[in-house]
Amino acid sequence: MSHRDWERLTNVERAFFTNAFESDLLAGVFGDLDPAERDMPLGELAQILLSLVDRGFIEVRRYARWIADDGREGLTPGEVIPRRDLPQLLADPETWEYPDDSSWAGAITLVETDAGRSLSRISPDEMLHDEP
Repeated sequence: MSHRDWERLTNVERAFFTNAFESDLLAGVFGDLDPAERDMPLGELAQILLSLVDRGFIEVRRYARWIADDGREGLTPGEVIPRRDLPQLLADPETWEYPDDSSWAGAITLVETDAGRSLSRISPDEMLHDEP
């Protein structure tokens, strides 16, 4: 993908990519939105996210507990939530909030797919040679 392809994305789409790149909780997307976009109805945000899922750029997952070889505990993005389950999940306002449980296990996170990474990562050479 080219720099122009990235620039064609809306600011909201880029915010979802940022969230996925950071493997942040879904609620973190609000920090990457412009102030006016933070007031968008959740249904509109959900449709934009579903569009990115349908285009194969982003997956929606739940954080799962993970234990390192040395016994340290952490979190990792778990299994992909099936597409058919996403509309109902994203219609729930609590899905878009930080969980009360500080462990974050089970909370929603976004993950870039290989196709998403190819869109959001522009090589330095490509940046030098890409026309505006």
